[in-house]
Amino acid sequence: MTTPLSAARLRPSDAFRVGAAGLRARPLRVFLSALGIAIGIAAMISVVGISTSSREDLNRTLEKLGTNLLTVSPGQSFFGGSSHLPDDAIPMIGRVGPVTGVSAIGRLPDARVYRNDRIPASQSGGIGVYAAKLDLLGTVSATVASGAWLNDATSQYPAVVLGTKAAARLGVNVASADQQVYLGGRYFTVVGILDPVALAAELDSAALIGWPVATSSLGFDGYATTVYTRTRPDRVEQVQAVLAATANPEHPNEVQVSRPSDALAAKQATDKTFTGLLLGLGAVALLVGGVGVANTMVISVLERRAEIGLRRSLGATRGQIRLQFLVESQLLSALGGIGGVLLGIGVTSVYAATQGWPSVVPAWASLGGVGATLVIGAIAGLYPAVRASRLSPTEALATP
Repeated sequence: MTTPLSAARLRPSDAFRVGAAGLRARPLRVFLSALGIAIGIAAMISVVGISTSSREDLNRTLEKLGTNLLTVSPGQSFFGGSSHLPDDAIPMIGRVGPVTGVSAIGRLPDARVYRNDRIPASQSGGIGVYAAKLDLLGTVSATVASGAWLNDATSQYPAVVLGTKAAARLGVNVASADQQVYLGGRYFTVVGILDPVALAAELDSAALIGWPVATSSLGFDGYATTVYTRTRPDRVEQVQAVLAATANPEHPNEVQVSRPSDALAAKQATDKTFTGLLLGLGAVALLVGGVGVANTMVISVLERRAEIGLRRSLGATRGQIRLQFLVESQLLSALGGIGGVLLGIGVTSVYAATQGWPSVVPAWASLGGVGATLVIGAIAGLYPAVRASRLSPTEALATP
């Protein structure tokens, strides 16, 4: 009695070898299909990586500058008019126990600053003129890019320190003794230029002069328009709750209190929305790549009907045929996925380097990218694999 022959088992290594052989037979088509997957994955990885790198840079900036800076400014009166902070608002805030530093600026609304006295009055460039306390830099964690900050002597004379944007608009590049600007109807000597101030962006477009010279020469009323307050990091909320009543005990409702780091956090939240949109576009690109893989596999089945028929006539089961084409589609998608992850990491690194950010690509994004390609490969290869397995040996071999 003859024992019926059983189909040979297809080991994982054999399935891998057979699937890889199918890809090697059509290198250009495989490259183009894998490229479609790679572009989608690279888009998603780079979007996540750039967004994460930006947030990491912001977090490091906040860690360095601190989130314990509060600002106090006058709001509106009960009848909608403009109000001002009392004269003793600054020393009163300084007496609050957890407060570690307090400084202020006062805006001069009628003063304008120009490169010289020949500039038309309407072309002020949006530069604000402020009287500044001498301890302002330490309170807001600002630094001088060139020149020097105001001191007890220069604050009493026509000397000015420019924010980085103000200096650019006025055409002042390096603070030196021979550079002057026309401020409030007279010339002031530029003694310093500030670096960008992350937590007090209004100072970037400001011309800062001493409190005494502003009072004596420009008619400054002496009222602070913004009081910067540093507190102990563990007492920020408590101090924020009492600042309005401390600054103006009679009318606390006319005082606005804010934390500059909250504005940066809000900007980060806005960036997250934009990131979600870009991720959606990356997902569409990934879907298009998956369609390309499916198209490649369908064409492969049509072209290789004779091979399928021969393998079936030699004893290959339908399951083994399905496995062969599924492995082939998985390998094709994996090539695109790995290439896309590497490309996305490269794009993130280059962009982060140009922005001066730390390059951060979350591990979950890389692993998720490869995982997504494997899922796409399985879905894209399922129909071609099933179609190939349903071909009978005689039908496949009879196809020209």
